[in-house]
Amino acid sequence: MSNYKALIARKAELDRLIEETRKAEVSGAVAEARALIAEFGLTSEDVFGGSKARKASSAKGTKVEAKYRDPATGATWTGRGRAPVWIADKDRSAFAI
Repeated sequence: MSNYKALIARKAELDRLIEETRKAEVSGAVAEARALIAEFGLTSEDVFGGSKARKASSAKGTKVEAKYRDPATGATWTGRGRAPVWIADKDRSAFAI
């Protein structure tokens, strides 16, 4: 049975070999990908799915009218996100604007 220090030394050597092998394989994969891109004249949109995947929602950041009002305080809520304390676990129709 090997002792602890010998096992740690083997682990360090294996980690080094793993990293060297990974770098070599990544380098080969990148070269192959570049060759295919050049051969077929691909663009980043062809490879990564175009601008639709990265496009932000057009509704993001827009204001929405309030749907509910607290008669006691006049506070309003749009119905989006976490419900405020004054309407949580209650019939919302009573608070509809």
